[in-house]
Amino acid sequence: MNTTTSSAMTPPVPSPIPTHTGGLPRGAWLPLGVAVLLAVAGPLLGGYAADLVVKVMILAIFALSLELLVGMTGLVSLGHAAFYGIGAYITVLASGKDGGNLLVLLVLAMGGAALYALVVGALSLRTKGVYFIMVTLAFAQMAFFVFHDTPVGGGSDGIYLYIRPAIGALDMENRLVLFYVVLAALAGTYGLLALIRRSRFGAALAGIRVSEQRMRAVGFPTYAYKLAAFVIAGALAGLAGFLVAARDGVVNPELMAWHNSGEVLLMIILGGLGHLRGAVLGAVAFTLLKEVLSTHGLVGPLADHWQLSLGLVIIVFVALLPKGLIGLRERLSPMGASKGGAR
Repeated sequence: MNTTTSSAMTPPVPSPIPTHTGGLPRGAWLPLGVAVLLAVAGPLLGGYAADLVVKVMILAIFALSLELLVGMTGLVSLGHAAFYGIGAYITVLASGKDGGNLLVLLVLAMGGAALYALVVGALSLRTKGVYFIMVTLAFAQMAFFVFHDTPVGGGSDGIYLYIRPAIGALDMENRLVLFYVVLAALAGTYGLLALIRRSRFGAALAGIRVSEQRMRAVGFPTYAYKLAAFVIAGALAGLAGFLVAARDGVVNPELMAWHNSGEVLLMIILGGLGHLRGAVLGAVAFTLLKEVLSTHGLVGPLADHWQLSLGLVIIVFVALLPKGLIGLRERLSPMGASKGGAR
């Protein structure tokens, strides 16, 4: 009886052994189809639409990186924006006034974020629950004030990226190239996390999420597994930071502010914890809600108080869809709950 109740409340642990007979898991076709659709639509999108799609894709990478911690491992972090901001700052600082090699800057951004994640994770993972949340928040605030109160990153004004990263024909000054680089990064991040979910490592993380004590009892080094997940998540957040620096051409300490960590946490909750698609869907929904509710032409005077409207809308969504937007199909169709496939 206890086993049945537990399995109903938590996402299923993915099997490392594929059960499909074709080349791709059944659940992989929808993400692949969306990626192909975006690739085809890229040259057709106007300036505003293309910029909005790029913004959503970058935030989706950021949300996926936190999904690895919260949804797959059960580690609720309120300091994830630190790795996002560090990746962005390293990109700009390493570029200098002459620009930099795209691959070199990417490795530096992800490596720097991963290194800070290693330090933060090594210390914070010795705590649990609310203490873990507060320690991660404290480390994020430390990083925020280092860049905010010192000249290393231009202080509160931030610093500009003079020349966007490039390597050969891949010059991110070209908005179409930027679009496809971000799309490739999103597809790669999604694919990596999907592989992790189906691997022995992913199954171990799912076991830790359900009961870390039991995992330790059967011989799993849970601290090492959690630290590995924390570092990977930090590196992926650094990837999102690299891309947002290339997109905006400017970075400032607000990238590391606690409310950014809160927003990305809201994204994965809104989309549905424990689902990769949910993280992407949450990033899309959250960004579009902000755009709509802050546009005077659409909501009139309410746009001046868009934070209040956004909060109310999210409360309604969470109340009506406790499993997130990913659970909408299950709500609409009784057969939705019985459908399998990779998430």
